[in-house]
Amino acid sequence: MPSHPLRVAVVCSSNQNRSMEAHSILSKRGFDVRSFGTGTHVKLPGPAPDKPNVYDFKTTYEQMYNDLVRKDKELYTQNGILHMLERNKRIKVRPERFQNCKDQFDIVITCEERVYDQVLEDLNSREQETFQPVHVINVDIQDNHEEATLGAFLICELCQCIQHTDDMENEMDELLQEFEEKSSRPFLHTVCFY
Repeated sequence: MPSHPLRVAVVCSSNQNRSMEAHSILSKRGFDVRSFGTGTHVKLPGPAPDKPNVYDFKTTYEQMYNDLVRKDKELYTQNGILHMLERNKRIKVRPERFQNCKDQFDIVITCEERVYDQVLEDLNSREQETFQPVHVINVDIQDNHEEATLGAFLICELCQCIQHTDDMENEMDELLQEFEEKSSRPFLHTVCFY
């Protein structure tokens, strides 16, 4: 069992829904957790599918919240976006891009295959300094509120199991296989080095 709490990063595209829901649940369970997005911009649903609200990663959750209230409070209350931003504001100030973070993690969990590929590309392009392993695991989670909640509990359960393994490096594949069978979701897994 690791001597320190697992350092976990949860990554989705915009650091709004899936990664923040998992961040919330993991932090309540005592994990050392951070959350990120990999997109070039933060995108939130807009009045139509082809009209998303697009923000820079430097924009705070508070600013996004105020902007959407000004645009159409009723719409963004109904579709749950304001509620989601309320939660996000309680966790941290603004979304963060994974590619801009140089901290090291034991595990990076991504919420879709495209994000997994972006994380691997970023980690593999960095100069290796400490040669510390990092396990990058993908769990496909649809980007809606219900799936984000279910996915967050699955991620939390996975992290708790990993935290209690005696030998993470050798037990990871077996553990992920059990989770695949239990959840009926495919998991991707790659080990990178810092």
